[in-house]
Amino acid sequence: MIPPRFRSKDHAGAGLLILMGIAVASAGRSYRVGTLTLMGAGYIPTVLGVLLVAVGVLLGLTANRAAQPTLAVSLGHSPAAIDVRSWGFILGGIAAFVLLGEYGGFVPATFACVFISSLGDRQNSLRDALLLASVLVIAGYLIFCWGLKLQLEPFKWG
Repeated sequence: MIPPRFRSKDHAGAGLLILMGIAVASAGRSYRVGTLTLMGAGYIPTVLGVLLVAVGVLLGLTANRAAQPTLAVSLGHSPAAIDVRSWGFILGGIAAFVLLGEYGGFVPATFACVFISSLGDRQNSLRDALLLASVLVIAGYLIFCWGLKLQLEPFKWG
């Protein structure tokens, strides 16, 4: 039985973040970690795992118990509790990223993923989705292709 003070959605999310962070950091430690100037294969997973744990702890400490519904209510099995539209758009965005990443390149895959997924939020308009997708494509290109010089093909033909 979960104590009443740990029954909010925020506490459940914090617990999941902490568990995932521990798992990721443990997996990263099985590889050579190295140093900041000479990173090994396990450096990034270890750092990200530790950051996940830290975010989970902060979320758990700052969760507002009174304002959140209990975990039992938020995880109710009512058919109305599942937002099929949002899930459809999010899964569609992931599918578009996979397909366009293989056949279209980084730019169209990222644009389609962000645009389609952002339509899952009922408060987003088409203009908002287009703007968000455009800004993230430009930022992604500048960071990964231009800044970090990763070998990502911005566009693929064929």
